[in-house]
Amino acid sequence: MRRRDVLAAIGAAAAWPLTARAQQKAMPVIGFLGSALSGPYAPYVAAFRQGLSETGYVEGEDFAIEYRWAEGKYERLPALAADLVSRKVALIAASGGNVSALAAKNATSTIPIVFFTGGDPVGEGPGGEPRAAGRQCHRRDIHVRRADPKRLELLAELVPKAGVIALLTNPNSPGTERMTQEVQEAAGAKGMQLPVLKASTEAAIEAAFFSLMQLRAGALLVGADPFFFSRREQLLSLAARHAVPTMYQYPEFAAFGGLIAYGSSVTAAYRRVGVYAGRILKGEKPGDLPVQQPTKFELAINLKTAKALGLTVPPSLLARADEVIE
Repeated sequence: MRRRDVLAAIGAAAAWPLTARAQQKAMPVIGFLGSALSGPYAPYVAAFRQGLSETGYVEGEDFAIEYRWAEGKYERLPALAADLVSRKVALIAASGGNVSALAAKNATSTIPIVFFTGGDPVGEGPGGEPRAAGRQCHRRDIHVRRADPKRLELLAELVPKAGVIALLTNPNSPGTERMTQEVQEAAGAKGMQLPVLKASTEAAIEAAFFSLMQLRAGALLVGADPFFFSRREQLLSLAARHAVPTMYQYPEFAAFGGLIAYGSSVTAAYRRVGVYAGRILKGEKPGDLPVQQPTKFELAINLKTAKALGLTVPPSLLARADEVIE
């Protein structure tokens, strides 16, 4: 073989891998947009990734994930969502309620959005194109609407002598005003006082618990909000320090030491979000995926915490509990 033929053969061999790589389809990237702190959400991110794996996808081989966390500072979400859009992600998984889903929707009209929220995506924000895989719907859902009043009812049954039950809300959350109105209506029907405390920072949560003493509140209902979920360690610590019977949104709170909680499983919801993300990556149209709702709300009670607070849990309440922690 002549020298120039050898050089030509080597050149062709060297060019082949480049051509093959150019023909390969780029690995899709999922943008994960979180409104809260990343640490407390680690188990739920794991559940999201599990859902993806159930659709046959392997992280690092079939897809990659880029995370953006607002750390409870909701005003950062629009810029974080815009950054994910600029990176041309294949879809956005919005974590932490309607506030992150709305930020994602405002940032793009073409990228599919999968989200999990405890509220109403139509009445509180996104609606339209985002498709949900958790506790939400495109109409006002009777189960979601009644969740917070139901929590008040259960808390009042546990602490019947509490004439004053305070409600802790995040004023920066889009669903706060409507949720507050619904709980106030439920409290008024029972002849109870319901002072509303507001907190959107760690310091404000501390101040809210000191206000409880001045209000002579006999119990506290923590409003459904991802910021409070990310600050669960602080909330649980303050509730124990001030000996305040407290109701939380998710049953996981009771496992962490909270007195009582009522809601659907966060872990199961994030797994479903992962499944939906995988189905979209496989080519299914977001608009064809049905909105999913929880099939079960769980009541969890921590008897150890009740004993520390000097409370006796009524047998009728124990009988209805899905999980009793002793």
